[in-house]
Amino acid sequence: MTAPGGPTPAVASPVAPSARAVFAAAHVVADPFADVSPDAPAAVDWDTTLAFRHHLWSLGLGVAEAMDTAQRGMGLGPDTAAELIRRTAAEARAVGGALVCGAGTDQLAPGADLPAVAAAYERQLAHVEECGARPVLMASRALAAAARGAEDYEEVYGRLLGQAARPVVLHWLGPMFDPALTGYWGSADLDEATETFLRVIAGHPDRVDGVKVSLLDAEREKALRRRLPPGVRCYTGDDFHYPELIAGDEHGHSDALLGVLDPLAPLAARALRSLDEGDTRGFRRVLDPTVPLARHLFEAPTRFYKTGVVLLAWLAGHQDHFTMVGGLQSARSLPHLRRAYELADGLDLFPDPGLAAARMARLAEVYGGQGAYGPRGARV
Repeated sequence: MTAPGGPTPAVASPVAPSARAVFAAAHVVADPFADVSPDAPAAVDWDTTLAFRHHLWSLGLGVAEAMDTAQRGMGLGPDTAAELIRRTAAEARAVGGALVCGAGTDQLAPGADLPAVAAAYERQLAHVEECGARPVLMASRALAAAARGAEDYEEVYGRLLGQAARPVVLHWLGPMFDPALTGYWGSADLDEATETFLRVIAGHPDRVDGVKVSLLDAEREKALRRRLPPGVRCYTGDDFHYPELIAGDEHGHSDALLGVLDPLAPLAARALRSLDEGDTRGFRRVLDPTVPLARHLFEAPTRFYKTGVVLLAWLAGHQDHFTMVGGLQSARSLPHLRRAYELADGLDLFPDPGLAAARMARLAEVYGGQGAYGPRGARV
């Protein structure tokens, strides 16, 4: 058996990075003892869920709440999402933590028309603002189904931006994350969709803090961010190319709102300190080696990346079980989970490598697999 990897050095400073605005989209922790059916409202372990947000804030990162990483639309219903936003906003105020929260239309039944979509958005937007958080206008399955062209997107988003109390983040989530969002912004042609997206922003530039782009296309994101109005941020949601996009080039850089920062938070905090000091090479030296893990977690079908994220939280000791809302712990195979463990251990992501190895061994036994693995992939 090889020697266990050392723990990642703790980053105790709560000071947010100054060179970039960075938000980790955080997962929710299920209550494993709740007697719920797959169709029942999610049972959330609120104390552990909120403790994980404090972990992110303690590292200087912001929290992106009630996004798809929190299984929004994949087990987490709209009422529970609203409660999650309310509770997290209260905790953020208590510690001065940066927070953005998703506002969408997931309370709608299938078949909703355009006015119903706009009204649903308005209700969730008002809730986020009442809680004191910055809204993220999430990509809407209902809008994708109801819209007949680009003009419908412009109408709905124009209405929302016109009434927002503070600048919002616009969210463009690609179909690799949610197939129901194919053709968002009125066209499956991404060049045409981009033009619509930019027209929406140009109509209300003072109401748009930034855009979150999750298309897993680094060159397209670079081209888009160069065309944004002054003062509008580009928050990368590209979990494949985030080091180069955050580092930037001679034309600018991306800020970040990423699900992969949930498990990578300690390394991201270390890398961002280097960037604050003007050490771009040091930033890349820390984050570039994390890309194989990110690509593994987000491999197709990409929408199931949450399973690997929660696995790593369990192995790192942030929660006592590997149970997910909606039973999503079963969404990835044992070989996939074991490889995620091996890659994370190779990055020294586990504060207690022995605990991570023991938990991974128990998981293999539950699955009925042969040959559990210890730190650095050694058989135990």
